[in-house]
This record gives sequence, structure tokens and C-alpha cells, in this order.
Amino acid sequence: MDTLTGLLDGPKARGAFLLRSVLSTPWALRIEDRAPLSLITMLDGAAWILPDGAEPVLVRPGDLALLRGPEAYTVADHPRSEPDILIGPGQICSRDGASVATSMAMGVRTWGETRPDDERPSVMLSGTYLADHEIGRRLLGHLPTLLVRPAGVDTTEDTLVRLLATEVTRAEPGQEVVLDRLLDLLVVGVLRSWLAAPDGEAPGWLRAQADEVVGPALRLLHDDPARPWTVAALATEVGVSRAGLARRFTALVGEPPMAYLANWRLAVAADLLRDPGLTVAAVARRVGYGDAFALSTAFKRVRGLTPQEHRRLAASGEAGEVAGGAVGEAADGGAGDVPAGPSAARSAVPPTTVVLAAG
Repeated sequence: MDTLTGLLDGPKARGAFLLRSVLSTPWALRIEDRAPLSLITMLDGAAWILPDGAEPVLVRPGDLALLRGPEAYTVADHPRSEPDILIGPGQICSRDGASVATSMAMGVRTWGETRPDDERPSVMLSGTYLADHEIGRRLLGHLPTLLVRPAGVDTTEDTLVRLLATEVTRAEPGQEVVLDRLLDLLVVGVLRSWLAAPDGEAPGWLRAQADEVVGPALRLLHDDPARPWTVAALATEVGVSRAGLARRFTALVGEPPMAYLANWRLAVAADLLRDPGLTVAAVARRVGYGDAFALSTAFKRVRGLTPQEHRRLAASGEAGEVAGGAVGEAADGGAGDVPAGPSAARSAVPPTTVVLAAG
């Protein structure tokens, strides 16, 4: 598994909330759903996205806007339009405290409010990930609050937008799976554009995948986290000296190889713990810990809660907020304490807004 694949595998939709909104001007929606990741694209008309504490950004038809939660934001036809609809946790929509789910329903996955004389209302598609995942958080934590990819950068993604617009209003068997995968493809496309941008703000450890030495080392750690890795063993596999690998890995990734492995093991464990069919002992073995006690000790020290508590919170949808920025902090590699040193994942402050240049 290459580094990017492992990181992008985290934001994978499962029963994502997708909605087609049809709205006559003036309109404004206040989004306070605390979702980890949302995607917005306009099919007709333009919209302004106003992240709290940042400049508004205009989104035109075909543009893809990726918003990192849980911060709130407003979407409106104009920056000065006052929101009268609130979208809260669980995608509960209300006006003045009263639900509008029924009164604004307009068909399959479609809602809105239009005037009879409005022949061309604004039409917006939105897709919201309802849960986040530990491995993906290492990437998502570095995303800007708002990332916009203009239309026309990739004709394949432009086609996917049109396909999603068609599929979102269908009620066929297995339709949720189709919509989830279309949403995934669009999100991954935006993320790849961001990572590939020459003037992008992607952290060094994401760009390290392209390095001829560090890239293969990262793939080895990702593919087999349970292996009792040492820097010497990893250096032998990639054909360089132990000192050379340690120096180059730390410079590009922002932390030593064994610290990175320790963090990765706990991230993988946190995702595996979401599966109720796996015991803590089974998870421990799969990520390189000798037994459940060793995993529990490391998990508790780094994340402040036990694997069992994490599992319970994950089932209730609260684990993401509790874990916070734990991925990237010091962790136990399963074979003794490992000093993590300064971590780029820990110290980096993601930019607020990034608009990618059109191709």
C-alpha cells in the first residue's frame, strides 16, 4: 500500500448523507452539523461559502468545495444574506427551532424552497461524511478549512459531478452504495489535486511518498505494521544505511521511523476497534503488540482512554472528537518506549482556505 492510498482510505463514505437543494434567492444556510468532511458543488447558480473567521469564497457551477469539520460555516447566495435555516448534528434542519424536514421536502434526496415565479433557482449538491476514521484523520487534520477545486481541472471529475447529480434523485436497490462511491471518487480527486499542487500546503510527510528511499519505507510500514520493525531492518529492506534512513526519514516525515510506526499502529488499531467482531487481543496482534495489555497501556497513555472506551464511543459516534489530534503524537511501538521527537503532524497549522488553480 503506498502512503497516499493508506491515508486516503480513511475518508470512505458509508451511508453518507447526500442532498440536492433547490433554493430561490435570497437564501442562506447555517451549517453546524460538526461533520468531519463535507463536499459541496453547484449544479445551477453560484453560492458563497463563508467559513467562520475566514474570507468568503465564491463557488460556481462544477466547482468542488471540500470543507473540513467540525467548524461551522454558512452557504448563501450572497455574503450578506442572513441564514434562516440551521442544519445541526444528525442533519436536522430547522427554522426558528422548528423542523422543516417535511415542509421543505421536494422528492428523493431533494429539498428546498422556491418561488413560483423563479424559473431558475439555485441547485446545490452536498455530500456529508457522518463518521471519521483514525487513519484518514492524519490527512484530514492537515486540510485547510475550505479547499476549492475549480471546474475544468479534470474532465473525469466533471463527469462524476454530472453522474452524481443524476444518481442522487434515484431510488434504486443499492443506491446508497453507488452514491457513497461517487462521493469518495470526487473527494479523492480533490485531495490528489491539492497534494499535487506545486504551491500547495501539504505537509512534508505526505510528499515523502515520492522519495526513492522514504517512500518504499513508508509502504513497508503501512503494509505490515505487525512486523517487529527496527530502523536497521527497515534500512536493509530499502537498501540504505541505518543512519542514512533515520536522517532522511526524519527530515522528510517530521519524526523518526519508529515514532511514525508507533503512531501508525495506534491509528490502525483505533480503526480495527470499530469492528465488534475483533477482540482487543486480536487487534493487538494485528498491529504489532504482544498482547491486549500492551496495546491498552499505549492506547490509554496516548489517547487518554482505553481501547474498550474507544470502542464504546466509536459505536456512539463520539470517538473522533475525543481522540482529537492524537494521531501524530508520541506513542508506544509495542517493543518499548520510543521518543517521538518533534512531529510535523503535531505542530503544523492547516491553512484556512485554498483555491486550487485551474488546469
